[in-house]
Amino acid sequence: MKRILIVGAGGQIGSELTMLLRSIYGNTNVVATDVRECKFLRETGPFAVLNALDANSYGYIVNKYKVDTIFNLVALLSVVGEKDPQLAWKINMGALMNSLEVARQYECALFTPSSIGAFGATSPKDKTPQDTIMQPTTIYGVCKVTGELLGNYYYTKYGVDTRSVRFPGIISNVTLPGGGTTDYAVEIYYEAVKHGRFTCPISSDVYMDMIYMPDALNACVQLMEADPSKLIHRNSFNIASMSFTPDIIYREIKKHLPGFKMDYKIDPTKEAIARSWPNSLDDTCARDEWGWAPKWNLADMTTDMLKIIVERHARGEI
Repeated sequence: MKRILIVGAGGQIGSELTMLLRSIYGNTNVVATDVRECKFLRETGPFAVLNALDANSYGYIVNKYKVDTIFNLVALLSVVGEKDPQLAWKINMGALMNSLEVARQYECALFTPSSIGAFGATSPKDKTPQDTIMQPTTIYGVCKVTGELLGNYYYTKYGVDTRSVRFPGIISNVTLPGGGTTDYAVEIYYEAVKHGRFTCPISSDVYMDMIYMPDALNACVQLMEADPSKLIHRNSFNIASMSFTPDIIYREIKKHLPGFKMDYKIDPTKEAIARSWPNSLDDTCARDEWGWAPKWNLADMTTDMLKIIVERHARGEI
């Protein structure tokens, strides 16, 4: 990677990935774009307002900045997508198809994240294999499975260097999530610090894979820098870090905040989606093909999350 374009840079992953890539490759070599103005991204490097559904503007920016690598991070997430499936398909697949076509035309490598949401209730629940049945029950998951197939198609038919990981739920102390099923695992930390209690929308016994943002960002960089001759799967790799239930994360937080309380008010949509997803993923292929190895576990992440959120709360940032 030498000249990088991030599409959807204002979102949960993009806002932090932009800053990491700029620290690695230089501010001027990482172009951030989003459908809305993002002042904090413009302050540290090139930024442009871009609607990823506008193919002509997309191609213009790639050509203008001589981009060789694209990170397409545009997506409506699982819960939001269920409220308007047609819009979710339009945005998720429109941005992907434009990304694939622009990457083909300008000979760029392309990263587009997939998700544990690509699996469904018929997939094996524990240590879900890299290659298995995938029958998601959300439009978000349908888009992700379709995206994986299209990524492989563009690689085999056109030689586009497409790569992807299936992200678990991502936990961050910087940017709040935007309407996903795993959002509770971020919200619980903020509510623990700000109010000392949390109402969980997911049942206490539901396991889901999660990952701390530093590991998620590292996976993006590591995969895109990996030797292409060693990549067998490309679209898309299981990656795993930690798997827990709401009760397990609650008890971990209580070790630091003994007075923290949690009750439950189950959201039927989130509950149904969560129970259809894997309990845990088998990430052997990612480890073998490009050296994936997460650095964070639940205990270390909780210590770090609470420390930073307490500091931000004291400064009045949250």
